[in-house]
Amino acid sequence: MISIRRKPQEEVLTRFGRVQEAARQGAEMCRQSASSAAERIRPAAGERVMIVRGWSAPRLRRAARYVETGLAPRVSTFLSDAAHRVEPPKSSKPGRGALMTMMGVVAAVGVAGVVATRRGVVRDLTKGSGEHAEDATSADSMTVTGADVDGQVHTPH
Repeated sequence: MISIRRKPQEEVLTRFGRVQEAARQGAEMCRQSASSAAERIRPAAGERVMIVRGWSAPRLRRAARYVETGLAPRVSTFLSDAAHRVEPPKSSKPGRGALMTMMGVVAAVGVAGVVATRRGVVRDLTKGSGEHAEDATSADSMTVTGADVDGQVHTPH
């Protein structure tokens, strides 16, 4: 039957100390047993490791050759196809380069129009200077400085 009375503190500590000591002794025994087993197994284990290495090396070479020649090209093709499927479609609207080209063309057409207009004005002036020379001189003689729109002359104050 289990007693519900509290045990005295010294009795608990001594039991705990005994359990700790038993655990230490058990761990030491395990360490000693493991080292003696390793000493017995070491020569046989070394020989077995060499046998396993000799068996696995050709298989690893064969696997490496298969990955290089068979698997890697397939994986590469698969990844390239997946990238093409995932890539978003190209935008149909003109890019910035096309916009800048259009603005350049419009500016060039505008400059050409200005140059053509100026040449036309100069051409008209040079053609008309011979025919309208008399009209220009007669109009200059009629003009009076200080005249109003209706031809009235005002004196300065």
